[in-house]
Amino acid sequence: MKNVQDKRQIQGRIAEQAVADWLEHNGYEIIERNYRRKTGEVDIISKKGECLCFTEVRSRSNGLMGSPALTVDARKQRQIIRTSMFFLAEIKGTDLTARFDVAAVIFGPKGPEIEYISSAFEAGI
Repeated sequence: MKNVQDKRQIQGRIAEQAVADWLEHNGYEIIERNYRRKTGEVDIISKKGECLCFTEVRSRSNGLMGSPALTVDARKQRQIIRTSMFFLAEIKGTDLTARFDVAAVIFGPKGPEIEYISSAFEAGI
């Protein structure tokens, strides 16, 4: 069991790094990674223009079970939203808009393949 968990953690770190690299290559500035509070964690917080992007990274070793983005359910969305509120409170006084994105990474034969979904869900507040 430990080897499976270790493999998933390693795969998760590789996926997060691939997404961070992708974001930077596409004009985003990485503000913070693995932002943790009592409510949970946001994998990557980045900025592009006047928008703060809170990105959840999900990965799978292959696409046989569908997109990893499908695993970001309502409970996980609420957790990300609550955690992002802590970050927004810490940077009070900003005029930036917030957006919630999901990055789905599938490890294919040529390496990580990234599907980036902007505005994947909304805060509803």
